[in-house]
This record gives sequence, C-alpha cells and structure tokens, in this order.
Amino acid sequence: MTDNKNILREDAIVFALTVSEMCDCIKGCSVYTSQLVRSSSSIGANIHEAKYAQSRPDFIHKLEIALKECSESEYWLELLFRKQKLEEDQYKSLKNSCGSLRRRLISSITTAKANQ
Repeated sequence: MTDNKNILREDAIVFALTVSEMCDCIKGCSVYTSQLVRSSSSIGANIHEAKYAQSRPDFIHKLEIALKECSESEYWLELLFRKQKLEEDQYKSLKNSCGSLRRRLISSITTAKANQ
C-alpha cells in the first residue's frame, strides 16, 4: 500500500473514531447514530480490505464500497443535524472531513481505473 493509501486509511480511522465519540453523546436517536457509526467505520474497513484485494477490479470495488459508505455517512450526519442533535460547527466539521475522504476516494478510484 502506498503512503497515500496509508494516510487515507488513517484519516478514515480518525473520522470513524470522532463520529463514534460524538454519537456516544447523542441521546434519543440510537437508530440514526447506530447507522452513522456503522457507515463511518465501514469507510476505513473497506480501504483496509482494498490492501488485500485479489485483483485490480476487486481493489476498485472495495474503494467504491468505501465511497458509498462515505456518502451514506454524509446522509446520517445531515439527518442528525436537521433533527438538531448536532451543533452547526460540529456538523460542518464532520461534513468537511467526510467530504475530504470522499474526494480522495474518488481520486483513488479514478486513478486505479485509468491504470487498469
């Protein structure tokens, strides 16, 4: 795995841990927070799995799953914000972190497809 992939994986872990800590403090929305914890932690898990992909298409597929989980995490963050369970600055910070992961995943997928 290249250094960029290690950095992406590490940033995904930090994002998942931050989301998990935040969700631990939210009361009364366990269905939503559970979904958010699952999707946010799945981003890094799929990036990690891509390291052991059996082929280039498998590698791309794992990164595409991570991208989908990233998109889902953005949805749950917005839902919690609209339910007024997140402060605006907290929401914006997490949304920006998630957006950064999303953009880097898109770039990695594009590069991997070009190098097929």
